Amino acid sequence: MTNRETVFTKDLQKKKLTVVRAFDAQLEHVWKAWTESEILDQWWAPKPYRAETKIMDFREGGYWLYCMVGPEGDRSWCKENYETIGLLKSIINSVHFCDEAGNENLDFPAMHWKKEFSETDDNTTVRVEITFDKEADLETIIKMGFQEGFTAGLSNLDLYLSTQFKIRKELKKDNNARVTTYLNFPGKTEEAFNFYKEVFQGEFTGVGLRRFGDIELPAEIPPLSEADKKLIIHAELTIMGGHVLMATDAPESMGFKLKTGNNMHINLEPDSREETQRLFNALSAGGVVTMPLEDMFWGAYFAEFTDKFGINWMLNYQRK
Repeated sequence: MTNRETVFTKDLQKKKLTVVRAFDAQLEHVWKAWTESEILDQWWAPKPYRAETKIMDFREGGYWLYCMVGPEGDRSWCKENYETIGLLKSIINSVHFCDEAGNENLDFPAMHWKKEFSETDDNTTVRVEITFDKEADLETIIKMGFQEGFTAGLSNLDLYLSTQFKIRKELKKDNNARVTTYLNFPGKTEEAFNFYKEVFQGEFTGVGLRRFGDIELPAEIPPLSEADKKLIIHAELTIMGGHVLMATDAPESMGFKLKTGNNMHINLEPDSREETQRLFNALSAGGVVTMPLEDMFWGAYFAEFTDKFGINWMLNYQRK
């Protein structure tokens, strides 16, 4: 069984912190989570803070300029300078606090990071060595709450990997564009889809009927009742002509208010993030956006809106 606890080791004599964390995910997925800003922004900051990237230039000689945004909108800026990159193996970089332009703030210690990635079967271990110029600098960082904050961030990453990549792999195995119909039911998805399966002599595809209780939901979602855990979070049924029906339960107990008109969407799955953005900008112009285009916990770049003619749309881009 994989040890997924974060292990911190402090060596004052060598002015070094060592952090080790194992993840139940393949190496390529963990590597992307550490090197792509759109993913880093989703897990790097401990809640209630969030990370926001200004510039990401992941290459030797490049840098990542980002800020930690607090619940009141306050911003603290950091810059990582990438020195050496061994693809899927290691990253060596320096880190310093700075202003929005990336100018170093000398009131805070600089840090020197070495991140090493290793894979065993489908498990990946990340080992981070952080060294400091002075012993006092290490102590300053610890007093600033670094251990608690970084541990919380790594727990965010563990949740991200255990939900997003798992669901992404099961629901969509390629990156081909397609159009499906997405339905919402007030707790009757399973009954409806068994009915449609019989009528169309269709087949459940993807993972068939997946329940809310089958996955680990983000921490910000309130605990579900036992009844709600049995409801369907995603259903996928292929009917005539290869067309796919998808659906989810959206009961009032979860805050939804379904009515005729908002219970059915045309679901577009573009083949790139850029095309998703283009379609969103064009189709939603003059309409009403109910969910803005953003990265979601199931691994998609997603939006939901009604166009200016009253037609409901969903955009759902998932990388391969």
